Amino acid sequence: MKDLQALPEEAFKKDFGGKTRTVADIVYEVNLVNDHVGMVIRGEEPFVWPEGAAWIKAPEGFGAKDDVIAAFQKSSEKIISTVDAYSVEELEAPLQTEDGETNRAERCRFMTLHVWYHGGQLNFIQTLLGDDAWHWK
Repeated sequence: MKDLQALPEEAFKKDFGGKTRTVADIVYEVNLVNDHVGMVIRGEEPFVWPEGAAWIKAPEGFGAKDDVIAAFQKSSEKIISTVDAYSVEELEAPLQTEDGETNRAERCRFMTLHVWYHGGQLNFIQTLLGDDAWHWK
């Protein structure tokens, strides 16, 4: 959240050379993963993952800094409250998914690594824009 807040408004829609994704695109994908994992953890039928494009892109109209941050906060709060509702035993219990057997804790690890990976991309974008400060310390 602090990294997103530190980025300038123009970073959310900026394309660095035609092949990169914008900050809005990255956050949109993170939110999709958070929401998908949350549905799996809660035992809901998850939505079908978007196919076809090489990279997930934000929908038209999703790109203003305040909107992207609000969507990230909403998605984050929902998955945190989902995970907090389970005991350690429930997190480690077997869970059947479309990809086979796993558990809620493994899905949380995947989601955490996914956020971490994209956080690094946001930090790289930050440096491309001339900001090399650590905003999340």
